[in-house]
Amino acid sequence: MSEIIVTREDGPTGGRYLTTIDGHTAEMTYSKAGTTRLIIDHTGVPDALRGKGAGQALVQRAVEDAREAGLKIIPLCPFAKAQIAKHPEWQDVLA
Repeated sequence: MSEIIVTREDGPTGGRYLTTIDGHTAEMTYSKAGTTRLIIDHTGVPDALRGKGAGQALVQRAVEDAREAGLKIIPLCPFAKAQIAKHPEWQDVLA
C-alpha cells in the first residue's frame, strides 16, 4: 500500500485532517483549547476505508503536527484516544 497523504485545514477555532483513498474521504476534526491544546472530537472513516490505515494516519499526522508546534492533545474522540493509547511513542503529546 502506498503512503497515505493527509491534508490539514486549520481555522481560528479548529480544523480538520482529511485523506482521500479510492474516492472515499476520511476526516478527523479538532477544536482549539486556547493556544496550547487541541481537542480531537471526531474521526469519521467510511466503511470502504476501514482496515486500510486511514484513521491511524489522521491521528499520526495530528500527533506530528502537535509535537512540532509544541501543543498538547486532548483526545475526546474514542478512536483517537485508542490509537494514542496503542502507540506509546505518541503519548508525549497528551494533555
